[in-house]
Amino acid sequence: MTKEMTITKTLFLKASPERVWRFLTKKDLLATWFMAGGEDVVAGGDWITVTNSEGKEGQPVCTGKVKEFTPPAGGKDGRLVHTFTHKYLEGVETLCTWTLVGVEGGTILTLVHSGFEEVAENPFAMAVDHDKGWDEHFIRLRFVAG
Repeated sequence: MTKEMTITKTLFLKASPERVWRFLTKKDLLATWFMAGGEDVVAGGDWITVTNSEGKEGQPVCTGKVKEFTPPAGGKDGRLVHTFTHKYLEGVETLCTWTLVGVEGGTILTLVHSGFEEVAENPFAMAVDHDKGWDEHFIRLRFVAG
């Protein structure tokens, strides 16, 4: 049995939880740091990013289903949980859990991305690639969101 492989990333952002939430759920804002969203993320809906490559615009790249959708409001923390897959995961659905905690001056955003041990061929390499990818995307998120 393969050891559980979970990526945990925490960012400290100088933006309100409500602002950060919009960057996780609004397709146009998602495009500023990750990939273009196929649609806004909503409770019980699909989680989809699409390509902007010439000739392939709008084709799904990453897909999933929203499992939990709790926007931050009135001083309460936010939480978004969705499945996550793409062609390189070869049908394996991983799970992304985003937690937004409001603090004085901003938001503590935590991503827990789990399920890489289910990948049939070289799950460790797949986890390494995603770990690096999230770092690259989060550099942009810090720049655009706060």
